[in-house]
Amino acid sequence: MPKPRKKENQGLPARWRFVHNAYYYQVPPGLEYRWDGKKLFRLGKSLTEAYSAWSERLSGFDKEDIRTIADLLDRYALEVVPEKAPATRSLNNLWIKMLRDVFGKLSLQDIKPSMIYQYADKRSQKKLNENGRVTGGRTAAHREIEILSHAFTKAVEWGLIDRHPFKGEVRLRAEKPRDRYLEDWEINDLLQLPSKREKGSVKVIQAYVQLKLMTGMARGDLLRLTMSNLKEDGIHIQRNKTKESSGKRTIYSWIPELRSTIESAKAVRPVSSSFLFCNRKGEGYINEKTGACHGWDSMWQRFVDRALKETRIQERFHEHDIRAKTASDADSLDHARALLSHTDPRTTQAIYRRRPEVVQPLSSPKREE
Repeated sequence: MPKPRKKENQGLPARWRFVHNAYYYQVPPGLEYRWDGKKLFRLGKSLTEAYSAWSERLSGFDKEDIRTIADLLDRYALEVVPEKAPATRSLNNLWIKMLRDVFGKLSLQDIKPSMIYQYADKRSQKKLNENGRVTGGRTAAHREIEILSHAFTKAVEWGLIDRHPFKGEVRLRAEKPRDRYLEDWEINDLLQLPSKREKGSVKVIQAYVQLKLMTGMARGDLLRLTMSNLKEDGIHIQRNKTKESSGKRTIYSWIPELRSTIESAKAVRPVSSSFLFCNRKGEGYINEKTGACHGWDSMWQRFVDRALKETRIQERFHEHDIRAKTASDADSLDHARALLSHTDPRTTQAIYRRRPEVVQPLSSPKREE
C-alpha cells in the first residue's frame, strides 16, 4: 500500500515534493539524463515557476497516459494554463492543486454532477488556515469548478472522452455581485486629500483616479499606458485582458478635460518616463512575467487607509468600484459598455451598473365624485 503523502505535498502532481520552500521533482530511475543527471530536480519556488520548468522537460502526452483526473489536470496545467495571463496562471495553478487533492484519483468516467455540488458546498465554507488566513468561500469554489469544467471541455477536444460529464447539469447558486457605489462627495473627498509634496504617491493616485473616472479603463490598461498610446485623435488602447480573444480596441477621443487630466498625470510623476504612471526608476508598475504590481498595490493601499482616516468616507472601496462608477454614471448602457471596452453589454449591466435606478411613480387615479 502506498505511503500517504505529506500534507504539503497533497494536490501536487505525482513525484512532486515541496521541501525547503521550493518544489522538487523526484526523477524516475533511468530518466536522470533528461533532468541534468539529478535524482531530485528543483522546479522552482512558486507553483507557476515549477509548472513552467516541468513543462519544458516533458515532450507531451499520449492518450493512453491520461487515465485519471489528476492526469487530465496535469495536461491542462502544461498546455492550457501557460497561455493565460501571468496573474491568472498563478491562481489557476493553486486551484488545480486543490482539485487534484480531491478528485485526482478518480478516473475520467467517475466524476458525477453530485460530486460537484458536494465540492462546492464544502469549499464555500470559509476557514482559517495555519497562517491565520481565510481560505475557501463561494467565489473560490466557483472558480475552481470552472477550471475543472474547462479541463473536461479540453478532454473532449483532445479525444479523451466523448462528452462532458457535468456541463449543463450543474446549477450553482449565483454569486452576489458587488454593489458598492461611490458617491460624488466621496470622489471629491478623495481628490481633495492633501499631499505634502507636489509630486509623489498621493498626487499620482489622484491623477489615476481622475483618469479612471473619465475613461473607465481597467487597472492593467491604465498602468500600461505609455506616451505612444497618446495619439492625435485620442488615447488608443487594446485591452490587455482580451487581446488574445476578442482583440478589443478602444480610442478615447480627446476632450479638454481629458487632455488636462493627462497633463496632470505627467506632471506628478517622480521622473520623466515613457510610462504615464511609473516608479522612481521610470519603470512601469506591472511585472509582465508575473502580472503582479506590488509597488502600486502598496501605494494604493496607503492611499485608501489615509482616505478612511482623514475624510468623511467610512466604507472601504476598491479600484473596481471607481470603474463601476464610470459605468454607472454613463448616460446609457451602450456608452458604459464602450467606455469599459466590453463586447457584451450584459457584463456591463450585471456587474458595473450600480447606480440606483430612478423610477417615476404612477399618479393616483382620480376619484369619481
